[in-house]
Amino acid sequence: MMRRAKPLRQQFAQLSLILFGSCLLAFAYYHINFQNHLSEGGFVGLALLAKYGFNLPPAATMLVLDIPLFIMAWLLKGRQFIWNTILASLAFSGFYELFERFSPIVINLSDYMPVASLLSGVLTGLATGIVLRFGAATGGDDIMSVLLSKYTGLSIGTIFLLLDCMVLSLSFLYLPVKEVLYTILAVLIASRVINWTIGKGTTEEEENVHGPVRGVSTSHR
Repeated sequence: MMRRAKPLRQQFAQLSLILFGSCLLAFAYYHINFQNHLSEGGFVGLALLAKYGFNLPPAATMLVLDIPLFIMAWLLKGRQFIWNTILASLAFSGFYELFERFSPIVINLSDYMPVASLLSGVLTGLATGIVLRFGAATGGDDIMSVLLSKYTGLSIGTIFLLLDCMVLSLSFLYLPVKEVLYTILAVLIASRVINWTIGKGTTEEEENVHGPVRGVSTSHR
């Protein structure tokens, strides 16, 4: 039996929340992480490692890492998840570029790095959780977390934490220890917020909107 298309209002709400999450994530990465020199985990962190270790261009490294996961997600999660993910990825890049070029906001927390870690963890975790909850991802490492969560039974936040910590542990080779440790603290907070955002208050009606996220472990509830 063919699956019924979602009502237009429901589709609009889903896409609006994906865009909101992408905007919030870009805001947090630029105004908190970048402005306060927090390092990066995930595929961005791997791309930076490849640049420092082998002088490979980060954009090319990201492309090589992303493409296989997009193909896997297309096969395992479906076409709609991929279209939503493309939208979220483009929106994140666009919003980040706008903030970088035009935002007058400067959040300098260099003397209060625990606060920077807390804000980064809460905002990036909330933003990532919203995007995932409403059936999209913002990049290949998000897709990997969704797929590994589905097939390992671990929550998405736990997978994020494990992947980011593995990458950040290698970052000790070229980044200041203090910077990496504060980033790990931010990742720890973000993993908890992602789990809470995805699992908080899910109802049967919401499940109709979250289609692509269904099947992900909710053992964190």
